Amino acid sequence: MDKRVQFDFEIEFTNGGGIQGQEFRLDIKGDNISDEELAKYIVEDMRLLMVGQVKILNKKIINEKHKRNPSDEESVQ
Repeated sequence: MDKRVQFDFEIEFTNGGGIQGQEFRLDIKGDNISDEELAKYIVEDMRLLMVGQVKILNKKIINEKHKRNPSDEESVQ
């Protein structure tokens, strides 16, 4: 079965401000993803600049069909 990660996040920018996400879901390969890998993926996928601290909260792995096309999944580590 396909695996996805559901989580909340908080991103602070070094030039001020920030963004948050609640119950955000992403496709993952395998059965788990570290907070560090997840933070890096979010920043790169959203093409964010001047990122300071990234907090991953309430992370859980869920069984759910992948939403992205297979060609997009190849870039997810």
